[in-house]
Amino acid sequence: MTARVDRIALLAVPGLAYLAVVYALPLLLLLAKSVRTPDGLSLAEYGAFFADDYNMGVLARTLRVAGLTTLLALLIAYPTAFAFAMARARGPWLTVFLVAMVLPMSLGVVVKAFAWSILFRANGFLNTALQGLGIITEPMRMLFTETALVVGAANVFLPFMVLPIYAVVRQMDSRLPEAAASLGASPWFRFFHVTLPLTLPGVVAGSAFTFSMAISMYVIPSLIVGERQQTLSMLIARSFLYLRNEPLGSTISAVLLAIAILVVVSSSVLARRLGARQ
Repeated sequence: MTARVDRIALLAVPGLAYLAVVYALPLLLLLAKSVRTPDGLSLAEYGAFFADDYNMGVLARTLRVAGLTTLLALLIAYPTAFAFAMARARGPWLTVFLVAMVLPMSLGVVVKAFAWSILFRANGFLNTALQGLGIITEPMRMLFTETALVVGAANVFLPFMVLPIYAVVRQMDSRLPEAAASLGASPWFRFFHVTLPLTLPGVVAGSAFTFSMAISMYVIPSLIVGERQQTLSMLIARSFLYLRNEPLGSTISAVLLAIAILVVVSSSVLARRLGARQ
């Protein structure tokens, strides 16, 4: 049995070798630049980065935007019952729901981000509609704001929140809430003690996906907020493309990578524990 397992494991060697060459090796070279100085290895770049108040402000803004984007995507994906409707749908309706979720993912991020930038303009649809309804008398400043960035990013990453929840709900036994109801449980009790605990693994997975992508997004903030509100990914691009400061760009990349890894590992551990409890 062991020999057979080892032979099967050999099938993963080509894929692992490919990832090592095209992903791991360039990443290691990039991270090496953050600690390599003319005098040898040093963490001076990290010390300078964390000592800069501007960099700390950008880091805080990046974490805040990623967190709010994840929260907004979760609030839209979970209570709208989209995932639950998909889980209960059958036949052609299931196909319609799946296409409605997957089709937006085929559009480029640039297209969707640019579309939101048009909507948020002073003469865009949102301001025009609000003025037509008499809610506002003059155009509101929507574009180049953090709120616009969170809304646009949540829309782009929404499928990555819905689909993990859908996968979990699809496997959930629909008779469990009905059994709780037959025992006299109220709708709120059934939700918080039956439905929510069973769907938490999907919530954790979707939140990890969304947060990891939101914290590293570059195109969306570039088109919606521009240079007025920098994020870590924008600082990385500026360091490499404009300042030609490779150590600084590598340092910020390492910080961003560390945050993403921490989120993914923490979510994996949490999802595993939640699965074990069930």
